[in-house]
Formats: sequence, structure tokens, C-alpha cells
Amino acid sequence: MDNNREDRAFYIKDCALVSISTGQKVYSLAELLENLRDIHAGSIYHHFWSRLLRPSFDHPEFHNDFAAWAYHSIHDQILGERLNLIDPLDFDSLEGLRREIIETIEERMDESEYLPWAKAETPFYFVRSQIVVLDTGRRIQQPRELGEAVKSMSPGSIFYHFIDARRRTPEKVDDFQCWLKPMGEYEDLIRALSNIDPYFNTLTELKEELVFLFEGYFKNRGKHG
Repeated sequence: MDNNREDRAFYIKDCALVSISTGQKVYSLAELLENLRDIHAGSIYHHFWSRLLRPSFDHPEFHNDFAAWAYHSIHDQILGERLNLIDPLDFDSLEGLRREIIETIEERMDESEYLPWAKAETPFYFVRSQIVVLDTGRRIQQPRELGEAVKSMSPGSIFYHFIDARRRTPEKVDDFQCWLKPMGEYEDLIRALSNIDPYFNTLTELKEELVFLFEGYFKNRGKHG
């Protein structure tokens, strides 16, 4: 998304997440906790968000890799459910999210002498992501074009503009809001965009919600002049 004096067009980008092994794996909650304290922040991001771009992602029971591992490999239902309730969008930074994960695990470990050292059936592999961004060559010149443009966006484009933008933009919001805000006449639409939480939805569902919002907004705007 480019926004300067000479060019006010919205540049549609696509992206892919490339997984990078950290070489770190753990077999217990105590080891997980130790590694969480200094693991690269990109690994925290990967284990919460990369699932959306995995081909197999389709409403899994757990929304982040830490929760799934605690439940399926450690066999601790309570911790799995607690970790699953963490919404990364509730935090201003990955460091804030890291602290919440650590505190949640510490709290659960304090409740059991055995749990910290219980050996997992399968290890947890820490992985981090690197984003690869591609320019599709497509541009949006007017906000009214948003509905049709989003209809043809790939999952990678939806991810890049609505999710990854939150760690790229100074305002920590999606690219659509950043593009619309300087125009000074789309406050209601910006507010509606800010109320969408993408974390518990698939990219397909998120895309449908965005199309519904944009088309409905400009249809009603047309009726009222």
C-alpha cells in the first residue's frame, strides 16, 4: 500500500510466509517456558499467525501452536484451553504477547508439581517466519472499488493487507484503514474495519466479511447521495 502526494492508489500486494527452523525443540513445559523467554519474536508471530496460510487450516480446535501442543502432546486440557483464549490482537507488541504466554504457562505450572516435567509425546519445534512480499501490479484508485478488488484477492493478499499490516504500520492497523484515513470522509467505514478481529476466523471468512462490509457501505452511501 503506497500513500504519497503523487500517488494515492492502493497497491495490492501478495505474500507468503517462509518457515525457518530455529533448531530449538522442547519436550516439557519447563523447557518450553525457558525457551520462550528469549526465542526470536518472529517465532511467537509464526506460532500464532502462520496457521492461517497453511493449506490444511480449516477451523482447527486450537488457534495457536502452543495451545495445540499443550493439549495434544502434554495432554493438559486446562492449559490448552487457557492458551487458546489468548488473542494476539489484544497486545500492542509481540513482547506483550510473549509475556502473556509465559504468565499463562507459569500460572498453570504452579498448580501442579508433576506438570512442568511431564514429557511430551512429540516435541515442540520452535519455528519462525519470514514474509516474502510480491507486487501483484493491481491498483485501487477509488475506495468504491474496494469490494470488487477484495473479491479477487488471494489469501496471501488478505493476510498481508489486513493482518501483517498491523505490525508494519505506525498506527498498528490494517492497510485499508491507513489508506482511507487521510481522505477524511470514511470515519464510519474505518470504525467498522477496526471492529473486525481476524484471529478466530479463516482467511476465507475474513475475505467474505470484508467484501460484505465494503459493498454494503458503498451501496448505502450511494442511496444517500
